[in-house]
Amino acid sequence: MTPDTSRVVKRKTARGVRRGLLCTLAAAGAWSVVIAGLAPAAVAADDVRSKQWYLDVMRAEDMWKVTTGEGIKVAVIDTGVNASTPSLKGQVLKGLDATGVGKETDDYNGHGTTMAELIAGTGEGGGLQGLAPGAKIIPMRISDTDFQNKNDVNALDAEDAIMAAADSDAQIISMSFASDYSAGTERDAVKYAESKGKLFFAGVGNNAEKGNKEQYPAAYPQVVGVASADKKGVVADYSRNGTSVDIASPGNDIPRWCDSKFKSYCDGDGGTSAATAIASASAALIWSAHPDWTANQVLRVLFETASRTWKEGDLSNHLGHGLIRPGVNILHGKGDPGDPDINPLTNKKTPSPSGSPTPSASETASSEAPEGKASDKPGDKAVVAATDSGSGNGVLIAGVAVGVAVLAGGAFAVIRRRRSA
Repeated sequence: MTPDTSRVVKRKTARGVRRGLLCTLAAAGAWSVVIAGLAPAAVAADDVRSKQWYLDVMRAEDMWKVTTGEGIKVAVIDTGVNASTPSLKGQVLKGLDATGVGKETDDYNGHGTTMAELIAGTGEGGGLQGLAPGAKIIPMRISDTDFQNKNDVNALDAEDAIMAAADSDAQIISMSFASDYSAGTERDAVKYAESKGKLFFAGVGNNAEKGNKEQYPAAYPQVVGVASADKKGVVADYSRNGTSVDIASPGNDIPRWCDSKFKSYCDGDGGTSAATAIASASAALIWSAHPDWTANQVLRVLFETASRTWKEGDLSNHLGHGLIRPGVNILHGKGDPGDPDINPLTNKKTPSPSGSPTPSASETASSEAPEGKASDKPGDKAVVAATDSGSGNGVLIAGVAVGVAVLAGGAFAVIRRRRSA
C-alpha cells in the first residue's frame, strides 16, 4: 500500500516539532498478519485468559520461552496496586503513595491493579495473565478526579510520582492516566525521567469522539503516546488521534477488575489505559532479552518492528509507527537498536541528570511502607500481602459490559480533571 492510498501522515519522527499534515490512517491491517503464520490456539471459554486475545496473536507463549521480562521493573503510576490478588502475589515491590492519603497498595477503584496484572500478572487463581510475567511492579499511587473530590490530596502527586519513578530502580514508567492540562512541574518531572534513562509510556486518551483534545503526559515529547487497537488491528473510535500518537497496542475487549472490592472481573474496553500497560510489557520483554540496551535502543526497536503498511519513518496520526509486535525482535532478532544516546522520540541526545527540578516526592507526600522503613527506596523491597482482599481462586468474568465513559473515570471536576487513559 502506498502512502497515498493508506493516507499516512508524513511527519518527522522527532516529536519536538508537533505539526504536519493531519491526514489519518484507520488501521495497519489485521493482527493475524502481525507475525506471519500464526494460528491462535483454542482456549477455555470461561476464564479470564480466554478473554486476553492478544496473548495468542502476539505469540506470548513462544516469547516466554526466550524471556518473561525477568530483571525488569515497571513503575505503574495509577490508582494504587493491590499486591494481594492471586495474579500479583510476589510481583509487587515497595512503591510510593504520592496522594498523602493511604498506601500505594490501596487501590481505590481497581484500575491500577488491572494495569499491573496486564504487565506482570502470573495468571494464578484465574487472574489476568501479564505479557511480561517475569517483570516486577513498583506502584506509584496518584489520584483521579473523583478521589480528589473526596479527599484532601497532595496537589503535586503526579509530579511526585514521576520523580519517584525516575529515582527508583524501575527501567520503565507506565502511566495509564490522562489530563487535558499541561503543567510546568509535570513537564520538568518528565524531562527528569528521561535524563535518568527511563522509558516512559502513557495513554493518548479515550476522547477522540469527545473533542479529541491533546492529553498529558502522553503529549510531552519525551513520552511514548500509546493508542488502542482492536482484534482486527483497527484503532478504536474512542482512541485519540494526532501527533502525540507514537505506537498502537491492544486495548479493546480486555477484562478489568470491576471495582476496589476485587471480587470479579468485568468485560469491556480497556482503552488506551490497557494499551499502555501492554506496550510497557512489550518493552519489558525486549529489554529483558537485551539487558545492555538503553531505553532509546529498546524504543527504537519497538518502532522499527511495528506492523505498518507505509514507509519506515512516516507516522500515522492514528497508529504512530504502527501496531506493536515485540515478537519480531524476540523471536526473529529483527530491529536495529542504533545509537544508545539518541532518543528516537526527539532525535536528540538524552540529557544527563542535573538534579531534581521539583521537590522530591518524599518532601511533599508520604507513604507507609508495607515492609521495611518508610525511607526505603521504591523498588528495594517486596510487598508482603497480609490478606487476599477477597480475591479467591478461579475468578470468573462478571459479564458486565463497561462503556468507555466509565473506564475514563466518570465525572470531570476541580483540581486536575485527571482520569484513567
